[in-house]
Amino acid sequence: MRLVDAHCHFDFPRFDGVREQELAAAAKGGVRALVVPGVRRADWDRVQALANPARGIWYCLGIHPWFVEEHTEADLELLGQRLGSHPDGCIGVGECGLDGLKGSFEEQLPWFRAQIQLATRHDYPLVIHSVKAHDQVHAALRAERWQGRALVHGFSGSYQQASKLVDLGCYIGVGGVITHDRARKTRDAIARLPAEALVLETDAPDMAPAGVEKGMNSPACLPAILDCLARLRGQDAEALAEVLLANVSRLYGRSESVLAPSG
Repeated sequence: MRLVDAHCHFDFPRFDGVREQELAAAAKGGVRALVVPGVRRADWDRVQALANPARGIWYCLGIHPWFVEEHTEADLELLGQRLGSHPDGCIGVGECGLDGLKGSFEEQLPWFRAQIQLATRHDYPLVIHSVKAHDQVHAALRAERWQGRALVHGFSGSYQQASKLVDLGCYIGVGGVITHDRARKTRDAIARLPAEALVLETDAPDMAPAGVEKGMNSPACLPAILDCLARLRGQDAEALAEVLLANVSRLYGRSESVLAPSG
């Protein structure tokens, strides 16, 4: 199997000093690539330096809704300049979006809409943070007449909310949430959606699967998330993995062999 961790904060301090070991452990389970989103200007250089497309390590650049207050219009201009140069290894805009539990939509929305516009202008997919905000994210994408590709990462919501986002061209990020029995609504949604709408991710070191200590999630946990997804859907894990690889390849606009190199 070739798996891609479509959203993983591999630049975070949790992985300092253990990155090679974590990559080796993930590779043992079939993880051939991971995508590292940037969340604030202060981190963009670090994320870019970590990227290594030949090893399947890719990145995105964006301004996360938690950190909008520390940014200015100049940061948006810089983001546009960086995206416009299409640097090697950069394959998306994000992590951007809305969060109903931290900050306010009023503050976050202009930043999200600006990044939707940048993704459109420079032909990148979006990597969207959406917490208690699925309807608002849907409305923002419609308001911007979004016609591109997007990942709604770490999805936790209803089948109806997911279906509306899929209809707009979004992929639904499937992570450790589905391994928790209490997440009945999300598990039901993920089980019912078309397999072609799903993408695997860990959000490591956050969003830990069942049995993993909080803050210690890793790309190496991706195979366990796949197994849980296959059981929920009543599908063969290997066959499902092929569909998921094709999905993430379409999302990020890279062929399977380029996105997830075998060697």
